[in-house]
This record gives sequence, structure tokens and C-alpha cells, in this order.
Amino acid sequence: MNTRDYIALEDQYNAHNYKPLDVVLERGEGIWVWDVDGNRYLDFLSAYSALNQGHKHPRILQALLDQAARLPLTSRAFRNDQLPLLARELCELTGYEMMLPMNTGAEAVETALKAARKWGYTVKGVPDNQAEIITCAGNFQGRTISIISFSTEPQYRAGFGPFTPGFVTVPYGDADALEAAITPNTVAFSVEPIQGEGGVIVPPAGYLRRVRDLCDRHRVLLIADEIQTGLGRTGRLFASDWEDVKPDIITIGKALSGGFYPVSAVLASREVLGVFRPGDHGSTFGGNPLAAAVARAALQVLTDEHLIENACIQGEYLMGRLRRIESDHVQEVRGRGLLIGVELKASAGGARRFCEALQQEGLLCKETHDNVIRFAPPLVIRREDIDWAIERIEKVLMMP
Repeated sequence: MNTRDYIALEDQYNAHNYKPLDVVLERGEGIWVWDVDGNRYLDFLSAYSALNQGHKHPRILQALLDQAARLPLTSRAFRNDQLPLLARELCELTGYEMMLPMNTGAEAVETALKAARKWGYTVKGVPDNQAEIITCAGNFQGRTISIISFSTEPQYRAGFGPFTPGFVTVPYGDADALEAAITPNTVAFSVEPIQGEGGVIVPPAGYLRRVRDLCDRHRVLLIADEIQTGLGRTGRLFASDWEDVKPDIITIGKALSGGFYPVSAVLASREVLGVFRPGDHGSTFGGNPLAAAVARAALQVLTDEHLIENACIQGEYLMGRLRRIESDHVQEVRGRGLLIGVELKASAGGARRFCEALQQEGLLCKETHDNVIRFAPPLVIRREDIDWAIERIEKVLMMP
């Protein structure tokens, strides 16, 4: 079978809830992937930052194989010998007192929302069913009913109502608007330190620090969605670290497994996660031994191979090279570490055609919000690889 055959099968039998590039991948290693026709590509998306450690990292693969051969799943009805070790290692690495394991990023966000609401009722003393959580315009935190209830993207909401109440929206990057929206019933403010899906939007300098101060003053939990920005992507363990801000709750996922398995987690203090009692929340697969073993190896690779530091160094280099490209199509280059957005002018005709042209040049990336090209290569990338990519990016951005 060739590319056309696979695309025809997918179009016939799979729901059309994505619009992928027409490349059918069959294997990957490090920063490279190959399609079913034998073509090689440089992966400049990293599965939306799930592949920070690169494709098929041998240490994570071995951990997966070893654990799968011993015990893949127990459910949380019984204990296993991997979850306690992951919990300790993750908390020691991040400085949080407790973690709660789940599977997907959306599940982690839902868990954080539930924890914040219950904390509001049992600790802060908000009247029953009156808790409010403030969120930001332009956010993307998943696609469950509750999460799209506070989305401002019309497509994410169209046809899916009625929506979950209890959310208040403020402009992103506007601390004054946040302060004005806080009421006695506000239990949390949920924010992405950088809005990835929103177009790689970086807030003004000092924004997260001011947000932290406001949350402290009004006894509001600060929830940071670090599912895409966390675990080294921006050149720090968490993007919040760039302003020395420690959120009350952090949600992580994606790179927590190095791309091998769906693993996510919520990190918080004992006061916050301690509100859960047996039966309040859970997941059959959340915290299973296979997931925990894979996550442990993924974290070890991040630290042992200094991938966070590499993201900072190579990200600065990549950003500088991109900003030197003199293209009439480019409006702005922005980002942090190896999470970079190239915003195109309205006259450029949209980002999709540039992503398709880059595919033909052997580089895979994806548009977001129609006019932004998102670049997020694996954190194992080297300078010579970036130079290879820049040659092709510059060529494509010079198209008519």
C-alpha cells in the first residue's frame, strides 16, 4: 500500500475530526521520521511537544518493553511497584508535595478543575455550587464538554452545547482584567504560560508574576497548564519558571511519556490534592505500572541528557535564524525555547500552504490559527540540524 491507499482508507472509515498533512508516517528515530513511500522528514512539531525526547528513544523504549513483559496494568484497585516511585521522583524534581496521575492532557485539566472546586468548597468556604474559575480568551486546554465551555474558539463549541457553568473569561496577558473579575466565589485562575494552540502567544513580561501576586492576595489558586510548555519545551522545566512563579496546581502530560504512552499528571500541594477521598476521582489506566515506568524513564532522559538546557540554547539559535529571514510574508517571530511561532501577514494566503511546501522540502510542521506556523522540534536537536531546517524554511518563506 502507498500513501494514497492509506489516505483513502482513513477518509472512508475514520471520523474526519482532523485535517492532517497528507503524509503517512510508518517509523521514526530521534528527530527524523519516514513515510510509507520511503521519504525522510525532519519532525518540527514533535507531536505537539509530546516527543521532547525524540522518536523511539532507546532508554524509554527499553523501560516500556521491560515493564510490559512484567505487568502492564493493575487498575487502582491494587497497588503496583512503579507508581510510588514515579510519584516520589516527579515531586522531588518539581518541588510539589503530591501528584495525581491520569492519562491525557484533557483529563489532567479536568482533574485540576475538580480539585480547585472542591478546595474552594472545603477549604476556602465558597457556598455550594457557586465556585467560579477564571480562564483566558484564546486558551486551548482540551476538548471535553467542560473545557470547551470556557473556550473562545467558535468551532470548538459549535454544536456541543449546553455548556458547563462556572467559568469567567478575561483577556490573556491582562492582569488588570483578572483582578477586576475576581469575586469572593473565585476559586482558581487557569492559564497557559504560553498559549501554544492559540498561536504561540507569549504574555507581556511580568504578567505571570503579577498574576501570582493577585492570586495570593485574593486566596485564589493559580493553575498553570504546562501540558505543552512543560518538561523542558521552553528551555526551563516549566514555562512558569521564566518568571520564578510557582503555581498552586500544574497540569502536565505529552512529554511525560516521551511519546510512548498516554500519561498525564496534576501536581499540587497536600492542601489541594488532599481534598480528594477514595471514590472522588479516578481512572482505570491512570497510574498503571506501564505508564509509570515509561514516565520515570522519560523524566530521567530529560535530566540525564540535559535536554532542557539544550532547548534553551538551540531555541535561542533557531529564533535568531528565523528572525533574520527577510520575507515579505512574515509578520512576527515569537516564542521561547523550542516553542516558536512564525506569524504570517494576511496577504500571505494562510500558513497551510507553507506547511505543505515545507513537507515537500522534507520538513514537517503544522499551522495553527490559520496564519501561524508552529515550530517545535524534539529537544534532542543539534545546531547542524537547525541549519539544515533553516535552509528549507527560508526557501519556502520566500515563495510568492
